[in-house]
Amino acid sequence: MSTAINVLNHVMVPEHVIMTSDEIDTLLNKYQITFDHLPKIYHDDPAVVQVEAKMGDVVRIIRKSQTAGRAESYRYVVKRPKK
Repeated sequence: MSTAINVLNHVMVPEHVIMTSDEIDTLLNKYQITFDHLPKIYHDDPAVVQVEAKMGDVVRIIRKSQTAGRAESYRYVVKRPKK
């Protein structure tokens, strides 16, 4: 019996999706930015682990919004710095 929990099933965790190379290119071109301009998310974040994102991936986070209906944000997966 496994005690693993899928954090993405929790009501407070928004949908996380790994973006394709084409989607990333479109995003960076649309906003005229580079990977350095994207907010970061650590590779060991439970939601990142659950969707099996790797360092260097970009994750689309889709939240429900009371005003917009749907709000998307993007995070660049990076390694957590050692202490």
